This record gives sequence, structure tokens and C-alpha cells, in this order.
Amino acid sequence: MIKVFNVSDLIKYVIKLLAIFVLIFFLMQFFSVQKKNTDKNSKALLFCIEDSLPQIKVSNNNEKEKVEHTNGLKYTLISELEILNSLKIEENEEQKVANQEEAPKEENKTDSTEVNENDKVTEVINSGVNPRYTDEYQGVFINNQTQYTLTEDILTPNVEVNKKKVVILHTHTCESYTPTENFQYEASGSFRTTDLNYSVCRVGDELAKNLEQYGITVVHDKTYHDYPAYNGSYNRSLVTARSVLSSNQDADIVIDLHRDAIADETYAPKVKIGDKYASQLMFVMGTDLANSAHKNWSQNLKFAIKVQKKANELYPGLFKPIILRNSSYNQHVSKAACIIEVGSTGNTLEESIEAMKYLAKIIKEI
Repeated sequence: MIKVFNVSDLIKYVIKLLAIFVLIFFLMQFFSVQKKNTDKNSKALLFCIEDSLPQIKVSNNNEKEKVEHTNGLKYTLISELEILNSLKIEENEEQKVANQEEAPKEENKTDSTEVNENDKVTEVINSGVNPRYTDEYQGVFINNQTQYTLTEDILTPNVEVNKKKVVILHTHTCESYTPTENFQYEASGSFRTTDLNYSVCRVGDELAKNLEQYGITVVHDKTYHDYPAYNGSYNRSLVTARSVLSSNQDADIVIDLHRDAIADETYAPKVKIGDKYASQLMFVMGTDLANSAHKNWSQNLKFAIKVQKKANELYPGLFKPIILRNSSYNQHVSKAACIIEVGSTGNTLEESIEAMKYLAKIIKEI
């Protein structure tokens, strides 16, 4: 049996099928584009969040781990913990850097104060200046610039002093040395500075430190006496000395620590002890010829001779000849008051610091 189809109906049927296929095609395309846009917007949003909060990237790097966190609250808590841990790590790093920045810088660190008992003087450098002297007592040379005749009674070092406490001060507080790479300073004059870390006061600090390691009590006064005015320095340092001694009446040894005033940087008297150079030292002692109140000047001189005699035994050449002058230099304040000049303008602070451990050793041994 043959069934006859109407051509017009067939065409209409085919058109309907095509319309359905076209509709389905466009619907699929539409939903596909929507999904892409949604994914793109989600990624854009995630990128913005990560860019604002870099710590969240730690949580977003592993997509597999995200899928495993099916519990939303649990995942949120874990994510927050990761962010907090990340922040804590950064905070610790920042604190570490801050601690490094706040750590005190070690500046102008000096060598150990320990004296090597085997170190001996191997070289004496007088910088072309031969030491002058007029008198000698048992190897101690004295350059007597006074009208006194120095008898054996005057020179015999039979003076007893309390060495358990030492007073150190500086009439010329601002005296300084030839600058070096490690000890650069702002000058306030020719070989002068108001910075106590680079002046003769620093040498006083080192002497104090070395004496204290032997159990000797030290009172170190750093009052400026030559700044802003140089004239009248000794008048001002006398006031300081009396003030310090009023509360330290058991102190006999009063050291006015100076630097030789010769303004010539080529003059740098020193000795080599062990493998290092140390500035030469010199006593400058006064009499009563300019100050009638200084009746005990011979006791001061005896003390200087006692110290220098011991120095000649331990470190010959460390001391230049003692200079004896008419001025009193405030030495009437005590029976063991003295000026000790440490090096000259040509010496360095390192050399002068080095000398202090030997001076302390000598004082300890007298």
C-alpha cells in the first residue's frame, strides 16, 4: 500500500525541525557565554581580593584543597588561620629587622685591658728629641727647672700613700690627638675637641677601667675646665679638685691627666711593648715657689719618683724624665697629686689608650 505525502506538508515539517535545532543551538551558545562570563567575573573578583590581601593567596593556590573543604564554616576558619599565621610571620620578620636597627652599635671598641706579663719594651721612639735632665736618682731622671737644689732627702721616695682610691680629672679637658681612621672627631681648635669620646678624657676612661680591674676605686671627673675659655683653666680645675676630695677624703692619688702641649704632629714619642705602640708618659711636678701654700711639694715629687722607679723596672722607656717647675699646678690638694702627660699631638688615641693598661699595672705594683 502506497501512502502519498503532501509536499507542502513535508516542507512545513522540515522547517519546524530546523527551527527547533536553531533554537536549541542558540540556547546552548547563550548558556555557554553566561558560564564563561560568570567564571571570568569570579576570577576577576578573586584577583582583586588577592591583590588587596596578598595573604589570601596562600589559601587560593591549591584548588584541590578547596574542593575537599566541603564544610563552609570549617573552610572559612582554616582560611582565617592561614591568613593570621602569614601575618604573624611578617610581623616577626618586621620585629627582627627593628631589633637589628635598634641594637646599639659598637663604636671605637678598644682592645683588651689585660696585660701580657711577657710583653717587654723592644723599641723607644723619641721623635728626634733627646730627653733632657739635670738630676738622677736611682735611674729616674729629672729635669729641674727651679732654683731648688735636689738633695737625696728630697728625692728619696719614702712616702706612703693610699692607692685603694684614685681621683682622675683634666684641667685641659679638650686636648686631643692626631685623628685616625677609627678615631675621627670634630675639632674645636688645634688638636682640641669638646667630644669627650675623643679627647684626653677618653684616655682617663681607659685608665679608670684598667685600675678598677685591680680592685682600685676610681673617681673620674670630666668637667670642662678649658672650654669655652682656656685662660683660668687651673682656677676652675682647683674648684673641681676640692669638691671631689671633700667627699673622697681617703684619696691620696690625684692625677691631672693631660696631653703634651707641643703642637707638632711630627712629634709622637712612643714605646713598643709586645707588638703594639704606646704613647710615652711624663710627670710634670710643681713646687711652692709660685704658691706658698704648696708646702708638701716634695711629697708629690717622691710619689712621682716611686711610680717612675717601678716603671723603669717593668717598662723602661715608658716615662720621659720628670719635669719639676715653679708653678704648683694645684698639687697642694694632696700629698700624691701630679700631672701625667700622655703622649703628644703627633700620637694617636689608640697609642695613648694602650699606655693606660701599663700605667695602671705600675700603680698597682708600687
